[in-house]
Parts: sequence; structure tokens; C-alpha cells
Amino acid sequence: MNGTITPSTQYLDVPGGRLAYDDTRQGDGTPVVLLPGMLDSRRAYRHLHPLLTAAGHRVITMDLRGFGESSIVWDDYSPSAVATDVLALLDHLGIERAVLVGQSYTGATVVKLAGDAPQRVAGIALIDAFVEHRANALMKGVMAVVGAAMVRWPAVWGYYLRKMAFPGPRPADLDAYVDGLVAALRTPGRRTATRGYVTGDSAPIGWTAAVRCPALVLMGGKDPDFPRPEAVADLQAEKLGARKVMIEGSGHYPMADAPRAVADALLPFLAELA
Repeated sequence: MNGTITPSTQYLDVPGGRLAYDDTRQGDGTPVVLLPGMLDSRRAYRHLHPLLTAAGHRVITMDLRGFGESSIVWDDYSPSAVATDVLALLDHLGIERAVLVGQSYTGATVVKLAGDAPQRVAGIALIDAFVEHRANALMKGVMAVVGAAMVRWPAVWGYYLRKMAFPGPRPADLDAYVDGLVAALRTPGRRTATRGYVTGDSAPIGWTAAVRCPALVLMGGKDPDFPRPEAVADLQAEKLGARKVMIEGSGHYPMADAPRAVADALLPFLAELA
């Protein structure tokens, strides 16, 4: 697959808009659904996706509300709302149970769905997720300022991705990929979607209590979004009864800067669930 996702884009109409997704349709075991973080597209998994399909798994990726090839303007961009989209997609594809992988913002989404519809979720994996993370007042203030700046000046998002998000290895295609994301933020109506994500609660407290399925916590050892990444991963693993894997040297997007390490952690987890 040469580092790209080859299945063609498909669409699902749901109340409020249209969701874009792709599906390999073939593979053994429980299907795997990959969800990107906020302001990103399903191509965030462009380096991990071929490693999972090469191992024989059916892989589905979905663009979030407002981004990628999904509709831009919605009335709700919360992790809970995205969870309803994932459930609608599983219904549409006739999938009874799936493994859900959430990154950053959508870590809360997969936790929410696992708690609300346990019969549909075989297991969850969190990648550098904002789950059970209580930021202090200073950090909340900084995030609010940065979020407001990103809504007004999309280049701020590009600066974060280029200068901060990848403190270790950098994907060879990073600059071109970031150019595309920044350009997307400048398309008509995108400010509404951006504002919906940056002002929402991406780190709800207590949702993990309802989760009963197996869980895996993956965290980049140098993730700049957390002052102490391993402490966040430890707390998530404790709350979920999960296995924790630190991706040493990786930043906020291990599936892009260390896809082999992520696959090496995720594939045994998928095998156990199968």
C-alpha cells in the first residue's frame, strides 16, 4: 500500500450530515475501527493502516464530523456525538462487534461507546488520549488561548504539528500532510467545526468506570500535550484495567512517527481478542 490508504471513500448519511469512511472489507478476526483526533482526517493512520491489513485484519477508518471528507457543519462535535456516528457506521456495515481505536480527542469517544454499548465493542485502544486527564487552571487557560488562535489563524495548528507534535522521528511526508490540514481549516465553514472541537470537553472524567471490555493504552513517551505522559497513561491503565505501552521517543502521533512500534503493541492485543 506504500504508506497510503487505498480503499475508496464511501459515505453514510446520518441525522445532521454525511460521514466519510473506508473499509477494506476483508480480514480475519474482529473488525478494527480507527478514529483520528480532532482537526485531522482518517489519513492520520496512513502509516499504520497497511501494517494492520498486511497482518490480515479488516480495517475501517472514519472521518470525524467537520473534517476530512465528512460534512463540515454539524450541531454537535462532542466525543459523545462522534460515538453515535461510530455506532451508526457499525450498524450500516452489519458489524456486530468491533475493536475501536481512538487517538487524542477520540479516546473519549471509544470509552463512551464501550460503556454505553458494551455488546458492540470487543475492545478499545487509546493512543495518546485525553481520558481521565484533569488539566490544572494554567493549562486550561493556555489551551483556551491556543484553541481560540487556531480558530482564527489556522497556521497556528500547522506550527504545533511541525514544531511540537513530533519531538522525535518525523514522518517523511509530514510537511505535505500538514499543508493539507491547514488548507482544510481555511475552507468555508471550517471555523464552525474547529470551534466545536477546541471548545468541547475532550477529557471527560469518570467515563472509564462503565467500561468492561479489554483495553490497551498507548502513549508517546515525549508527547508534548502532557507534562508527564507516562503518568497519564498509568492513570488510564489503572482506570480501565488495561495494559500500558509507552512508545519511547514518540510524540502525540505515534501511529505516524512510530507506526511499527504501535503495530507491534496493537497486533497481539487484536490477536487475543480474536
